[in-house]
Amino acid sequence: MSKKSNEARMKNFALNRQAAHYYHFLEKFEAGMELRGTEVKSIREGKVILKDAYATVKGGQVWLVNCHISTYGSGSYLNHDPLRDRRLLLHQQEINKLMAKTQEKGLTLVPTRLYLKGNKVKCELALAKGKKVYDQRETLRRRTIQRETEKAIHDYRRRAG
Repeated sequence: MSKKSNEARMKNFALNRQAAHYYHFLEKFEAGMELRGTEVKSIREGKVILKDAYATVKGGQVWLVNCHISTYGSGSYLNHDPLRDRRLLLHQQEINKLMAKTQEKGLTLVPTRLYLKGNKVKCELALAKGKKVYDQRETLRRRTIQRETEKAIHDYRRRAG
């Protein structure tokens, strides 16, 4: 299977755009998720909020905390709790690495996106360090300059062409 067709099959269900504003990403990990049936159906409908979510290592396992997955409309009494902690599936070597890294001062695990890979829902975790206020301002300044430059180039090409 080619890489291009594999990437085309990956569909994002939820993105955590604020995470890039508040954190420097040091390393990213792909984790499977232990979900219930109604959770999977809600995720496929895009009813997920990653805004306040984070991951933590407890008892040799990684848990996704504060991720809001809305209840499934046709779920009846079998529906799930929207804010329950969900176990993330990683290799033991990766869990040990994350456990050691998160005990360092200032490092945390932030979910950046939920996506479909093949037939499974995956969570992209980032090992992150919090940005200072001046770093956030610098990022905004750089983004504004980039946007203005692209607009000027576009206007110039449109007039010249």
